[in-house]
Amino acid sequence: MTFTAINLTSRTGTEIKSDRAALLSGAYTKEIRDLLEQRGALVFRDLHLTDEEQLAFSESIGDIIPRSDGKKGVYKITLDKNENEEAEILLGTFYWHIDGTVLEVPNRASMLSARRLSPTGGQTEIANTYAAYEELPEAEKKTIDRLRIVHSQVAIQRLVYPNATAAQVEYWSSKYGHKTHPLVWTHKSGRKSLLVGYTADRIEGVTPDESRALMDRLMTWATQPQFVYHHEWRVGDLLIWDNTGVMHRVTPYATDSGRMMHRTTLVGEEAIA
Repeated sequence: MTFTAINLTSRTGTEIKSDRAALLSGAYTKEIRDLLEQRGALVFRDLHLTDEEQLAFSESIGDIIPRSDGKKGVYKITLDKNENEEAEILLGTFYWHIDGTVLEVPNRASMLSARRLSPTGGQTEIANTYAAYEELPEAEKKTIDRLRIVHSQVAIQRLVYPNATAAQVEYWSSKYGHKTHPLVWTHKSGRKSLLVGYTADRIEGVTPDESRALMDRLMTWATQPQFVYHHEWRVGDLLIWDNTGVMHRVTPYATDSGRMMHRTTLVGEEAIA
């Protein structure tokens, strides 16, 4: 059995090359979990997992979050409404975000396997929010360390639908709610990461203009090239990202592109603090 890790950028993204059977057996669970926290995203090229294999691989790393229908299975990421009735909400994934920021305990990680690709767009980008915080100037860290930030689905959907109706806003608000968290997440490990993204609605205790300026400044900082890994998909790829230490987004693609990803999501293990 072999297990080789190849860093794809200096701070974010590592390709794993290993024996397929060993991966699916859970033989490298510890190595995968450790690298996931250290590197933010792990790439497995050309695995071509079945749904059953993806579920088994996911369960070797953590507990799986059931789908919205309560069943434990893959979730289809597609903009085709015939395949996913929640397709419209997925347009928000064109913008940088962290999954589960409206929860007390956000998702631990997500696994995405490529089934069909879009002719244009549809690539996944990962921004390392651990590294972004660690490289902030000390004066900036002192400015933000005690601030609190409000996250909501409404904030990101307003970017997709700038002329949203009152009914749309009420639907997003009632279904997903909002949550206030520290702007800087201090993890049990002692590391810190930025809790930013376009689900961020406002920073408490400052004026609206100051809030917007600070959130924009932090987003510009956190998405600099040195913190970002850009994944060019091939059919059969598997990408895992650490949802507690990175933001992600997909580059825009057409609703009729045929792009199809199968996702499994791991249960969160740590509350934001």
